[in-house]
Amino acid sequence: IWKADLEANVQVCPKCGRHGRITAQARIASLLEPGYQWLNGDLKSTDPLAFVDLKPYKQRLAKARSDTGLFDAIVNVQGQLGPHRVVLSVIEYNFIGGSMGAVVGETIARAIDKAYEDRQPLITVAASGGARMMEGIVSLMQLAKVSTALTRLDEARIPYISVLTDPTTGGVTASFAMLGDLNIAEPGALIGFAGPRVIEQTIRQKLPEGFQRSEFLLQHGFLDAIVPRHEMKAYLIRALDFMAAPQAA
Repeated sequence: IWKADLEANVQVCPKCGRHGRITAQARIASLLEPGYQWLNGDLKSTDPLAFVDLKPYKQRLAKARSDTGLFDAIVNVQGQLGPHRVVLSVIEYNFIGGSMGAVVGETIARAIDKAYEDRQPLITVAASGGARMMEGIVSLMQLAKVSTALTRLDEARIPYISVLTDPTTGGVTASFAMLGDLNIAEPGALIGFAGPRVIEQTIRQKLPEGFQRSEFLLQHGFLDAIVPRHEMKAYLIRALDFMAAPQAA
């Protein structure tokens, strides 16, 4: 497959339908009309633990910022999705595996606040290896922080749609990614908390074929729908049309 063919199909193989990963910017452009507004893009992670593994965390941050042009692994925008004004929060997987540290958690919380204040639907798009362990407990705190913030939207009856892409794992799966009024995944996406090898070693059993792929999760009731990338925008518009319609008493 020529690279140009994949780009024209938003990194979806026109022969086999395999969904490749795309950047946060490409994701936004595929969903929103031109003229959207960028929000909360100036936050930067610190290094609370002075963490070092194969290299210092500060070096990892600097390289990720240089490679992606972003301050961290998250982009918030507000714009038009068909007839609906929405707040859209998208994780950038190319920034340290889309991991959720203090900045990602705070930025999603601010997207929730914006949706609440403007009474507009919130859509998140997850692509993450989970919590950013280089930030230790500060990273893990984001799970509770974001999950608690989402209760405000639920109480105010403001729609929240979660889109899960390949991969959505760890603390992101264990928090906001599975808390949508609708949880939608792309075909073939890896979705889970612990990895298959860890689970097999824990339960000492062989896992079923396709375990933790979106099709398996849909079959077992963990997802509401699987939607191909080129159909996602139209599907979200229809979903928001339904959610915005007056409901019978």
